[in-house]
Amino acid sequence: MERIIAGIDVGTTKICTLVGEVDEGGALSIVGVGVVPSRGLRKGVVVNVGEATEAIAASVEKAERVSGYEIERAYVGVAGAHISCVNSRGMVAISRGRGGITQDDINRALEAARAIAIPYDRSVIHVIPRGYIVDGQDGVRDPIGMHGFRLEVEVHIVTGAAASIHNLTKCIQDLGIEVEDLVLSPLAAGEAVLTENEREMGVVLADIGGGTTDIAIFVEDTICHAAVLPVGGNHLTNDLAVGLRAPFGVAEEVKKKYGYARVEGVDPGEAVEVAMFGENSQQAISRQFIAQVLEARAEEIFELILQEVKRSGYDGLLPAGVVLCGGSARLAGMRELAREVMQLPVRIGAPKDLRGLVDTISNPAYAASVGLLLWGLRHGPPPPKPKRGGLLGRLLEWLRVFLPG
Repeated sequence: MERIIAGIDVGTTKICTLVGEVDEGGALSIVGVGVVPSRGLRKGVVVNVGEATEAIAASVEKAERVSGYEIERAYVGVAGAHISCVNSRGMVAISRGRGGITQDDINRALEAARAIAIPYDRSVIHVIPRGYIVDGQDGVRDPIGMHGFRLEVEVHIVTGAAASIHNLTKCIQDLGIEVEDLVLSPLAAGEAVLTENEREMGVVLADIGGGTTDIAIFVEDTICHAAVLPVGGNHLTNDLAVGLRAPFGVAEEVKKKYGYARVEGVDPGEAVEVAMFGENSQQAISRQFIAQVLEARAEEIFELILQEVKRSGYDGLLPAGVVLCGGSARLAGMRELAREVMQLPVRIGAPKDLRGLVDTISNPAYAASVGLLLWGLRHGPPPPKPKRGGLLGRLLEWLRVFLPG
């Protein structure tokens, strides 16, 4: 009996709904994909509930039609400049006479860590354990069954503006879909593109989307810092539109076809035809000029990421460097420029080892979308127990209907 997982990634430029089937062996296969242009959002935040709901409905309807399943529950990605995080610690005493630390002890420690002063206009999205300390012994990953008198837990608490979260959940619930869980977008993207070794050694994930750049820092296989910067790929396009005196849509097309994030990588004599504003709209523009405009903004984005990394205090603990994902990571020259600005190893991250309908989503732009399904697979309820197979199994199932108890 398959388990169905759905994820809805509501971004500034696109809305992506994915449906995945989990077989009895726990393997995930993508069976439904619905991607539509985003409406009613700005910088990752809902600014028009009606338009956003319609766009989400169109994405969901596409995924349902392709998969053949009706989506009743979904994991939903959340981002936006309103996101903030803080590290906290909680401590509880362990009752004597038990067979070691239990899940109840862990839950009490997490509640103690969560009991910090949070403004009324903010909501908690995640309380993520970073590590446990039993009687002063730190570095404990799973304390269940251990004996001790005092349990401490270090947690990473992610919060967001209550109004922004309410507007996003309202858009989903108005479609009759229950929000299984809200997942911070860079956390989801990390599930899809980071290796276990990178997360253990220390790595920065930078998801450069349309309206925002989502950052998450992982050390010792747990998140240590998260932030959302209010800059992204749309700023690259807007700068290009102003520089070319061309419509936004034309600038976006030019960026995708001819854009390069480093001037050094472009032939000075190469020119492209661009449909600009005015009567004689078609004009030849130097491709090197296009690269100059894009490099200036991309360099600013990477400098802001570096500032955030330094502000976190983990800048000296990241031997695995930076993993870039998001639609803007596909711009030619971004990896080289990021390595030059941040002086760290850099690679482009894309979802791998996927099964099913993967042609569309096997690129960095869909890291967070795929990650929502993987988050649900990892943190969601366990799959249902498989039914007994064969003739004997069917006979037992038939007898169970008539036998009492």
